[in-house]
Amino acid sequence: MKGFAERLKHTEEYYFSKKLKEVQGLIAAGKPIIHMGIGSPDGMPDASVIQAITQSVENPANHGYQAYQGIPALRLAMADFYQSQYGVTVDHTSEVLPLMGSKEGIMHASLAFLNPGDQVLIPNPGYPTYSSVARLLQAEPVPYALKVSHKYWPDFDALEALDLSKVKIMFANYPHMPTGAKADLQLFETLLAFCQKHQIVLIHDNPYSHVLEEQPKSIFQLEGAKKVALELNSLSKSSNMAGWRVGMLVGKHEWIQAIATVKSNMDSGMLKGVQEGAVQALGLGKDWYQELNAQYGARKKLIFQLLDKLGWGYSRDTAGLFVWAQLPQGVAATKACDQLLYEKNIFTTPGTVFGSEGEGYVRFSLCVTEEKIQEAINRL
Repeated sequence: MKGFAERLKHTEEYYFSKKLKEVQGLIAAGKPIIHMGIGSPDGMPDASVIQAITQSVENPANHGYQAYQGIPALRLAMADFYQSQYGVTVDHTSEVLPLMGSKEGIMHASLAFLNPGDQVLIPNPGYPTYSSVARLLQAEPVPYALKVSHKYWPDFDALEALDLSKVKIMFANYPHMPTGAKADLQLFETLLAFCQKHQIVLIHDNPYSHVLEEQPKSIFQLEGAKKVALELNSLSKSSNMAGWRVGMLVGKHEWIQAIATVKSNMDSGMLKGVQEGAVQALGLGKDWYQELNAQYGARKKLIFQLLDKLGWGYSRDTAGLFVWAQLPQGVAATKACDQLLYEKNIFTTPGTVFGSEGEGYVRFSLCVTEEKIQEAINRL
């Protein structure tokens, strides 16, 4: 055998893929592990969503291949979601592409735009998949620092000082994962102007806009955004449907069509029942999000109590599924997480997973019951 592709030399196994093997081993050995590391919602989708998929899978006609760009009802539901939730008009026939989770959209969009040697601006800290996809495509990730002193917003003076001649894509993500930092429309406007100036495709990753965010936002609320930006969105976090793998990509027709060309060569469509369940989820009203956020809000308060007991810092004015905790000066993130895991059987995520700017921080997930969080507090 002649060996593996060169691209694998620069791409590591996803952190949680590795770490969960260790955690599962500890559980198998009888350790009472409390999972506070992963943002996988622990609740059920709405009953109407379950009913929709159940009825669909019982229909023998619904088990064949589906259209590569989703059933019309799903694309229409996604467009209606953008209209009702963000006040944004989207053409469901040409400006929205259903995805098997927004994670695959990162790969599809990157394949559509990147050539080997191109550069990609990656938030640091940020979602590790942005960098790993760039490396897999033999592009170069260029981290840009997000610091608490700038509210975890980009430092545009520092960005302007870079050589941007090879930069093809810039990833941004607000509400931000892992810090929970919020954006306002002025920040979106500055991002769009920067990318327009330098002819960079802005990909805004927006899966947390309905999680503990009083005013959900879209990059497309700003006029002219479709000239510069694409937006990823997802039902995983806001609809308790992480395992269903339903996401969407929104943007102008020419870009969506190019990405659909990539996608059509990589999968054969989504199960119709999943799509029909997603239609129901996209139509849920404010009551659904209010109830979900009440639950996450109560959990967040308990996480604050836990951090107070540890003596770690945090911000209360955040959104999303996580609490970003600041360690005491000089304490390493991996050491702090390992200490919690091995001494208290509490699994958390070191901030260094998300980039060098994550050193000194630990991420706590809200996807754990109040009872379990209280148990964690008691263990301290």
